[in-house]
Amino acid sequence: MTKSIDIIHDEHRALAAMLSGIRTIAMGIEAGRLKPDFELLSAMIEYIEKVPEKVHHPKEDQYLFAKLRLRSVEALPIIEHLEEEHRQGEARINALRASLAAYREAGPAGFAAFYEMLQTYLDQEWQHMNTEEKQIFPLARACLTAEDWAEIDAAFLTNDNPWQGAAGQYAGLFSKIVNMAPAPVGLG
Repeated sequence: MTKSIDIIHDEHRALAAMLSGIRTIAMGIEAGRLKPDFELLSAMIEYIEKVPEKVHHPKEDQYLFAKLRLRSVEALPIIEHLEEEHRQGEARINALRASLAAYREAGPAGFAAFYEMLQTYLDQEWQHMNTEEKQIFPLARACLTAEDWAEIDAAFLTNDNPWQGAAGQYAGLFSKIVNMAPAPVGLG
């Protein structure tokens, strides 16, 4: 296994923790156990936007997918689908942010539409990560050369830890979320 695959997997786990956290909070609101904390929900959406969209996905596109595209015909339709999902990322996160704003404006009557949009977004993200891990990773391991991996690893090593390297600028946002979120999601 290469270093970059480990890093991508760690970044997926970090994102999965945030996705699970926002889902848990939304389910708590739906069940009446939690009151909506719009600042917290907004911060979680900001994290979901910035770390994957600004740090993670560009490196997948520019390095892992670019190299694999040259080595595996079998990977091409999968890569094209994943790249299209990356291109749609900004619009999808903007729709989620707009649905949160509409919920905040409408009050409790706006929750159902926000929750539906959130569920759709979360399901798409889980599916996206699973496609990468279950389809792209095995093809990459089988097809890429040592030289390919050296270039990919060099790019991803700047992300060595989802809260350091290029993503480190978001460590404060992550800490804020952990401190605001109620247990079991956070410490608040």
